[in-house]
Amino acid sequence: MSNLILASTAVAELPLTEKMTLLALQVGLILFAAKLGGMLAVRVKLPSVLGELAAGIVIGPWALGGIGFGSGLFQNGLFRGAELRAVAAATGSSPFAVTPELYGLCTIASVVLLFLSGIETNLKMFLRFAFTGSLVGIGGVVASFLFGDLCAVYLLPKFLPATFGHLADLPTLQAILSPAAMFMGIMSTATSVGITARILSERRKMDTEEGVTIMAGAVIDDVLGIIVLAIGMGIIAASGKAEAGSSVNWLGIGKVAANAFGVWLGGTVIGILLARRISWLLKFFRSPVAIATLAFGLSLVIAGLFESMGLTLIIGAYVMGLALSRTDLKHLIQENLQSVYTFLVPVFFCVMGMMVDVSALCSKPVLIFGAIYTVLAVAAKVVGCAIPSLFCGFNTLGALRVGAGMIPRGEVALIVAGIGVSTVVDGKPILSQEVFGIGILMTLVTTVVAPPCLVALFSTNRPGVRGRRSPSNETSRPFSFVLTSDNVAQMMLERLISTFRDEGFFTFLLNADENIWSAMLNDAEISVRREGRKIFFESTPDEEALVMGVWLDVVGQMRSVAEELSQPVRQDEVGAFMRNEAMRDDGSPRMPKKRLRDYLMLPALTASTKQEAIEKMVDAIAAESPDAISDAGEVKRTILARERAMSSGLDHGIAVPHCKTDAVTRIVGAVAIVAEREDGVPAIADYETFDHTPVRIIVLTVAPKNYNAPYLQLMASLSRILHASSAYRRLLMCTSAESMKDFFSSKQKEKTT
Repeated sequence: MSNLILASTAVAELPLTEKMTLLALQVGLILFAAKLGGMLAVRVKLPSVLGELAAGIVIGPWALGGIGFGSGLFQNGLFRGAELRAVAAATGSSPFAVTPELYGLCTIASVVLLFLSGIETNLKMFLRFAFTGSLVGIGGVVASFLFGDLCAVYLLPKFLPATFGHLADLPTLQAILSPAAMFMGIMSTATSVGITARILSERRKMDTEEGVTIMAGAVIDDVLGIIVLAIGMGIIAASGKAEAGSSVNWLGIGKVAANAFGVWLGGTVIGILLARRISWLLKFFRSPVAIATLAFGLSLVIAGLFESMGLTLIIGAYVMGLALSRTDLKHLIQENLQSVYTFLVPVFFCVMGMMVDVSALCSKPVLIFGAIYTVLAVAAKVVGCAIPSLFCGFNTLGALRVGAGMIPRGEVALIVAGIGVSTVVDGKPILSQEVFGIGILMTLVTTVVAPPCLVALFSTNRPGVRGRRSPSNETSRPFSFVLTSDNVAQMMLERLISTFRDEGFFTFLLNADENIWSAMLNDAEISVRREGRKIFFESTPDEEALVMGVWLDVVGQMRSVAEELSQPVRQDEVGAFMRNEAMRDDGSPRMPKKRLRDYLMLPALTASTKQEAIEKMVDAIAAESPDAISDAGEVKRTILARERAMSSGLDHGIAVPHCKTDAVTRIVGAVAIVAEREDGVPAIADYETFDHTPVRIIVLTVAPKNYNAPYLQLMASLSRILHASSAYRRLLMCTSAESMKDFFSSKQKEKTT
């Protein structure tokens, strides 16, 4: 048996310049197709990965990408599909579907994906629920591997005899350990943590005993999947050292498998022990971008070392991510590699879809075998995870919930399938195009089937554990806060997560599209998610006090920031600046560019509170300009809401309330002089001003929400005019609307000159 090598495309070589031109065009089209497919999948409530896979199938060389046009570079199609078909017809087997250059880019993408998956792995959850989660994870992996492997051994020779007929001639044990059978078993082992987490969070079952067990089992499942892949690659390599026709070389297999497991375990332990030293060294570079870049570079180095030791790149990448998952650089690396992830990972999934030969997948034997394999993959997770759950305190309903939660396959399954179709043993790929397509089909179906199964099982409030009620009914309850806008809610969510981290919580993003976070510290587990302007929490009553403390802390932080931002407005220098800017060289006030002919003048407004004054002014404007205000009540509410956030009172008894709202069709306003009370008590004393003087002059302005003119500049000009040479005193002497208009007109300039 030959060494493991990348499958050749067996197509004609192109000049280097044309290769690079083709690569640029291909990557550009893949990016657009992957993003569009992901967006459409999210719209129908499916994971974006499914849309990216589907997009790859559509544009791939076996579909639209194989349609040739013109001459020269594009005569065989953008993805050279016509040439691939010609090679397949001549050789009788399907060549590798993508170019080595494009596959190399996907290899780097798989390292990014597994490196960040390792960083996101929650070791604390792994250890805390190690017993139950390990039993569930091991049960799911063992059952999935056996079902998938035995399915390949007994059914592949019957449904695909041309490619896998030789399996029927092997002894059962050798057939079970054959590369194709092992890869079909490995391919069905790993559960998708992200998909499961989203479903549990949407159903608000994240912190139930079933939810925590599913999450712990899914994390352990992925780790075990990596271990099984490492052992499987070792067994394949060891089998190659046995002479043809000999019995199973158990000694060689045992040595290589033990070496594979030892390298994985040793690398993981060493990485975790050295993680803080690695973090310390990376911090010498200070720049967050440099730190994240070098951390990724280190993951590539470790991935290459693992590959050279007989394992795969992705195992080394996962180990490096796992090592850094408990350092304080975790979130810095995640945030700064997000753009790399956003670029490369959709390309990876799209290319995985491109490798599916649709024509080969649509044959009757392949579809029948694919259906059987998919059903067995679903049954394996349900049975393999549910049975251990029954021995850990769950009743039948709870065990089925745990089993259903472990059904979805995801990224690791696709990576294993990609390794299988791109690795050659004895001159042939381990997995044929048909079997690779079946693996993709299994991933798609299990991902689509899991959500409705979980929803149906969690639709009842019956407990899933024996002897006591489910925690979801006794100790776990959701609650939410409603904020003023989506932007404020997102800002609040970011500050909440940052504060949880500062308090020592281990926070990780479960689903970016759904804004779902989890925060954990010792026994405390808190789920946080945002929907529009609402922020939802899910925790036990004991943890609610902690959540409220964090919430109030963040509110206090934001209030302090708002006060600090408003401080410059309160300083004396700003008042002097306003007065100086308002004065011309000749001592006359500068006039606003927009004349105030649309403003209503109210020379003697009677009001005792800020709210009463604003409401009366709005009513007066609505009566004067009914065509401009469609809903006076909404205008009042908007202005008063803004006043509650921050008072518009300035100094010298001047206030400038304002707002933007859809309740007006054009800019309107009013200037009011508040009448003094005969008893000498300030007319409006509850209006907060910089110098604590009672308000006597109110300039109210309202503009449409989409109004692009600088109406704030207009109000600033008005304020400067009133401050210029104590002009506000002259305005207070006006006794009629006409004299007030004269004050704000060019006549005022003539009088002051």
